[in-house]
Amino acid sequence: MAEEKKITKKTVAEFIATGRRKSSVARVRMKAGKGVIKVNGKEIGDYLQHDTMLLVALQPLELTDSRTKFDINIKCDGGGVSGQAGAICHGIARALVKANETYKAELKKAGFLSRDSRMKERKKYGLKKARKAPQFSKR
Repeated sequence: MAEEKKITKKTVAEFIATGRRKSSVARVRMKAGKGVIKVNGKEIGDYLQHDTMLLVALQPLELTDSRTKFDINIKCDGGGVSGQAGAICHGIARALVKANETYKAELKKAGFLSRDSRMKERKKYGLKKARKAPQFSKR
């Protein structure tokens, strides 16, 4: 016998946003809470072990003084630590705007809402890397 699942509405509003940086993607789910932040099931301090990366990721929350207002669950894919920290920052900023429109002006002014489009340049044929040429030998 198949069990019927009851569909219930969520009583707590959840704000979902996506942040990107380099080849990293962060999917952010934010709801009102006590300030618990998890990335891929780990505490954010355990996931981003460098203090500078932790500061980069949490900049939007510090700017808007909402570090302890929201519980945030993040799923991060691709890239390295730096790219993922930037993607988390971008995603959190977008989710904060969805939660409260008044944050938009200060987040936009600080540059957290714009996607950093700098990507790695592709390697060209005949070269060792994107621009590095093989050593020239006259003889």
